[in-house]
Amino acid sequence: MAKEKLSEDRLNKAQKIRELGYDPYGQRFDGVIPLAQAKALFDPDNPEKHPPARIAGRIIFLRDIGSLIFIRLRDSSGELQIGLSKKHLGQQWKLAKLFDLGDIIGADGQIGITKTGEITLWATEITILAKAINPPPEKWHGLTDTELRYRQRYVDLFSNPEVQKTFKLRSELIAQIRTMLTEQGFLEVETPMMQAIAGGAAARPFITHHNALDIDLYLRISPELYLKRLLVGGFEKVFEINRNFRNEGISTQHNPEFTMMELYQAYADYNDMMDLTEQLISQLVRKINPEMKLPFGELTIDYTQPWQRKTYAELLKEHAGVDINDIDAVRAKARQLDIEEATMDDTVVINEVFEATVEDKLINPTFVIDYPAPLCPLTKPKPDNPDLALRFELFIAGMELANAYTELNDPKIQKRNFEIQLAGQEETMAVMDHDFINALRYGMPPAGGLGIGIDRLIMLMTNSTSIRDVILFPLQKPKEQLTE
Repeated sequence: MAKEKLSEDRLNKAQKIRELGYDPYGQRFDGVIPLAQAKALFDPDNPEKHPPARIAGRIIFLRDIGSLIFIRLRDSSGELQIGLSKKHLGQQWKLAKLFDLGDIIGADGQIGITKTGEITLWATEITILAKAINPPPEKWHGLTDTELRYRQRYVDLFSNPEVQKTFKLRSELIAQIRTMLTEQGFLEVETPMMQAIAGGAAARPFITHHNALDIDLYLRISPELYLKRLLVGGFEKVFEINRNFRNEGISTQHNPEFTMMELYQAYADYNDMMDLTEQLISQLVRKINPEMKLPFGELTIDYTQPWQRKTYAELLKEHAGVDINDIDAVRAKARQLDIEEATMDDTVVINEVFEATVEDKLINPTFVIDYPAPLCPLTKPKPDNPDLALRFELFIAGMELANAYTELNDPKIQKRNFEIQLAGQEETMAVMDHDFINALRYGMPPAGGLGIGIDRLIMLMTNSTSIRDVILFPLQKPKEQLTE
């Protein structure tokens, strides 16, 4: 039967429900307990005891065998069968006959067990809470059209418990991160989402307009410069878990709107940030699997500590076969990789070769340390080699997961780095954050800073190989509005 015909039939049933004196979209329904809790009320040692329960959920299975109807309900805790008997429901039997797959109903009754051994609530009263006009996916195996799954996440969630499980785990892991950081003395803060200057990272921003002030503002690409202002203000440990926005590509690892955890710790450096990163992520992994190994696609990631720490230069030599100081060899390697290097700055060419030859080889957790300084305008240079920056990136499964610095706090050098960075940007973007420089002039303590991509972290923790599988409503290309 065509979907339109099914929907028309369900609309007719909704009208019949009204004619019976019931509201097909229900009312407040107090006293509901989760289905898993109701199921646990059954005592196998005392099967003759039938404890009462009030439950609610969505119908995912319905079998009408004349004077009996067996229904399976699902809620966020699990599933439970309910039995409806014409004998026990009386006048409500007419209502029961109007139920369809996908309807949300409530039921009062007693918990028992069937002859086949299935725990069941035998209903004494039923309530319609929401009539589903659109039929659910066939056989309740979830949506098979990947694009439709993301566009209609609400259907994906109620028809696929594994998807719900992913997002529950996401919430739990973020809560654990908050707990771990606050227990270590970090203060959670919030900084502006709309900023007059797009700073803190090299990325193309989204632009909006503030009507009352008649000024353009940018959705933030990073909270970094505001969090560092808090270090100047006297907060020694701060963190923020919130959204960043970057007007760039969409892929299995990138979404223009994404969640970051960013923190700063006074009197620390990037070594402390490595230790903290390893500690945080290892604790999350341990809660999932104490053996410290998790699947990711076709890979098995071994999170056993200690994690590997290698310099940018030695990894470039190992995987690209070139010395970071031999720019002729690096450019030759770039041409071999079909990288159009002729007009690129030396440092950019080096990084292009690094990204093409090294990153996808870093499967188990690897800290890549000591990046070329020109790539890191907000980072302190190495005291014994100013051509390198005290920065690391953490790679797992070939993905960059975390980025951290020993923070630059010299206002003179910071201003110079900003000038170099801004020189290559388009005029509307080439704006110096003079207030941040001014803040540094009051004195910012030496500090370590760390950013962890929460979405990518959840991908790894839940074995989700696409970032869209861990974002409830990922950005989609425009599509014609679905017919109502």
